[in-house]
Amino acid sequence: MAALATGGPNVDVSLLYDINALARHAPAGVDRAVALVGDYGIPLALVLLVLWCWCGARRQDEASAAESFAALVWAPLAAALALVANVPLRRLVARPRPFDEHSGLQVIEPAFGLHGYSFVSDHATLAMALGVGLFLVRRKFGLIGIGLALVEGVCRVYLGVHYPTDVIGGYALGTAVVLVLAPLAMALLTPVVRAVARSPRLGRLVRAGHRARPCPVDLADREAADAGTRDKDLAA
Repeated sequence: MAALATGGPNVDVSLLYDINALARHAPAGVDRAVALVGDYGIPLALVLLVLWCWCGARRQDEASAAESFAALVWAPLAAALALVANVPLRRLVARPRPFDEHSGLQVIEPAFGLHGYSFVSDHATLAMALGVGLFLVRRKFGLIGIGLALVEGVCRVYLGVHYPTDVIGGYALGTAVVLVLAPLAMALLTPVVRAVARSPRLGRLVRAGHRARPCPVDLADREAADAGTRDKDLAA
C-alpha cells in the first residue's frame, strides 16, 4: 500500500514516463484522438461486440441460446459490480494521480475530466470485465474484447492519468469479479432466461425464429368438436 501511495515502484514510474513520452512527441491531434478512443471509442466498440455476440448466440439451439444469453447479461452486470467494488478500494489505497506526484508528464485531460484517486483504473476495470465476460460466451469475441481492454489501458497511461499498475489492478479486479461470481450468477440468471425464452413475446430476445408453443387442446373438447362436425354433416 505504501509503495502505491508514494508513487509506485521504479519500474512502474519508468513505464509511465516511457509511454507518456509518446504523447509529448505526437501532434496535438493524435493526443486528442487517443483521448476520444479511450473515453468513447473502446467502450462503444465493446458494446457493439456484445450486441454482435448476442446476434450469433440467438441462432443456437434453445438450451445453448439460453445459457449464452445469461452469460451475456452477466458480462455488463459484472462490470457494474466491479466498478462499485472499486469505490472503497480507491479510498483505501488513496493513491494520487501520477501528475500530482511526478513532474514532466504530458497530461491530456480526458473528456470526462479527472476525479478521485488513481488506483485502480475504472476504464481498465470496465473494459476487462466486459472482455472476460464475452470470453465466457464465445472465445473469439472474448479475445477481441480483451484486446480492446489492453488498448484501453495503454490509452490511460498515454494520457498521463494512470500508472501502469493502476491499469493492471483494474484488469485483475474486472477479471476476478467476472470469474469468481460467474457460477452463482449463472445459477440465478439461467432459470430466468429460460422463462423469458418460453414467453411468446420476449422469447425472440433469447433465440432467433422463436415461435410461441401451441396450446394443448383438451381431448374431450376435441372429441366434442369432431362429434358436432359429424352431426352437421348428417343433417346436411
